[in-house]
Amino acid sequence: MEEREKEIARIKADFPIFKSADFFYLDNAATTQKPYTVLEAMKNYYETENANPLRGLYELSLKATEAYEKARVSVQNFLNAKSAEEIIFVRNATEGLNLVAQSYGRAFLKEGDEILITIMEHHSNLIPWQQIAKEKGAKLTFLEPNEEGLISLESFKKALNDKVKIVAMAEVSNVLGNRQDIETFVKLTHENNAIFVCDGAQSVPHRKVDVQAMDVDFLAFSGHKVYGPMGIGAVYGKKELLEKMPPFLFGGEMIEYVTKEDATWAELPHKFEAGTVNVGGAVGLEAAIQYIEKLGFSFIEEREKELSEYLMAGMKEIPHVHILGSEKGKNHHGIMTFTIDGVHPHDIAEIMDSHKVCIRAGHHCAQPLMKFMGTPSTSRVSLGLYNTKEDVDAFLAALKTIRGAMGYGE
Repeated sequence: MEEREKEIARIKADFPIFKSADFFYLDNAATTQKPYTVLEAMKNYYETENANPLRGLYELSLKATEAYEKARVSVQNFLNAKSAEEIIFVRNATEGLNLVAQSYGRAFLKEGDEILITIMEHHSNLIPWQQIAKEKGAKLTFLEPNEEGLISLESFKKALNDKVKIVAMAEVSNVLGNRQDIETFVKLTHENNAIFVCDGAQSVPHRKVDVQAMDVDFLAFSGHKVYGPMGIGAVYGKKELLEKMPPFLFGGEMIEYVTKEDATWAELPHKFEAGTVNVGGAVGLEAAIQYIEKLGFSFIEEREKELSEYLMAGMKEIPHVHILGSEKGKNHHGIMTFTIDGVHPHDIAEIMDSHKVCIRAGHHCAQPLMKFMGTPSTSRVSLGLYNTKEDVDAFLAALKTIRGAMGYGE
């Protein structure tokens, strides 16, 4: 493990925020840090190629357009989509899921239809469906996990019926860290003549996501969780579905022709990208993808499993600490959510901060799950590809002090 730690330390040096850092960053499920290559790619774009793309006919604008569309192809290849037309740039996974709900849901849901989701969903994959169900007179049906945080095949089959038109599910929970059997659920969903919408915000950073192999109809992810910039993300959608869907936003760039009375829409993917687009963000996302692919997901997954198991083993040795979900570290995909007897999660986070350890506390935008588990809030530690054994040791050392700091004798 010592040699591996040296290798990770070299990776950590690629991230400028750690150059003179006096903190231990363990809040990667919320957002990741950015390597030099991402920042340099964005800086180079704004310094040498910046112009409003797509409509301009002069050389600088054409360069901006080329940079934007090249980034789209990178995302296509990253997700193994059939066509670049199936990649829609958005601000984040939240906007991508709203796009699907507002465009596909509004166009095709009818009164009495059902939308099947899980109680574990991030609010980004719950509220859009909740609101569109109200608008269309549809029903939202919730699946509940077992003790491992998994949706069982039996419960999924039982919930499917001819009224279910959409299934929406996160591949990896941002609270429990577990990965659902998406491929099996997608197959059953299609056999039921329904579509499957996948929230990939917590899976895309951790494993190789292949949308064709998964056969999902839609998948959304955020750039800032995959070591890219904030304000850029993408939603993948099967071309045959996107072509049938009306635009989500209206305005410039997404039109073909406008009269005083009506308008026609641009071809895919541009009909879903109204207004001036975030070229700098797309360029940064492309650089982040290149960085990840250079390391390789086999390396990322192996390291994550190793460090997750080390983290869990250390947490299990500390009295009064309770980890939610699976008892196996490898099943958490770098996300460990926990409680401590008698201590509020906000107090845990503040004490951690006094030890220069950055973790998350609260309901993690998953309040229905918190209620299901019988706790209003929890604390969460989450790993990134640059985290070292030293980071975990700092967290564990701080964790041992929590109850003492709150006045408990032991």
